Amino acid sequence: MRPSRIRRDPLLVQGPEKKVEPPSPERDIWLGVAGVVLFAMAVVTVTVGLSVITGRDDGAAAERASVERFGSCEGGPNCVIDGDTIRIAGETVDIAGMVAPDFRSTQCPEEKLRGVEAVQRLTAFLNSGSVTSGGDVRGPDGQPRRKIAVDGRDVGAAMVKAGLAREPTSTPPDWCAE
Repeated sequence: MRPSRIRRDPLLVQGPEKKVEPPSPERDIWLGVAGVVLFAMAVVTVTVGLSVITGRDDGAAAERASVERFGSCEGGPNCVIDGDTIRIAGETVDIAGMVAPDFRSTQCPEEKLRGVEAVQRLTAFLNSGSVTSGGDVRGPDGQPRRKIAVDGRDVGAAMVKAGLAREPTSTPPDWCAE
């Protein structure tokens, strides 16, 4: 049998021995402070970044609505669609607390006249002050509606009081009966 070519004895390397010195307490303190500061900066950066990306001011739509005038829905973010539906900051909203006659698909000429008058008066009312949008509510028909106010006055209640709309019920009102 031939002798193995693998060396069986470990090599001994001789040289100066290095002693490991423990870090000084001052160095540990400064490294700890630097770590805490870097971690805090990272948390602040992530928080601010996420709030900029995902943050939304719920009052922004109301502020923009008060600056922008309401008109017909031929463009622009704020407009009156019909007597009880508006677009505010680009979002279509059914106004809570009222049902107004429609002026497009009508049963009789009186309903069309009432619908046109409701649109005109609603437009004038919305342009008379600062418009704010409140929380969503469900109407008697189960559809979501939103509270809208002008200078703190409820739009639905004001339109009903003026005789331009009726309070919502489970059955739609007959505008031609009167």
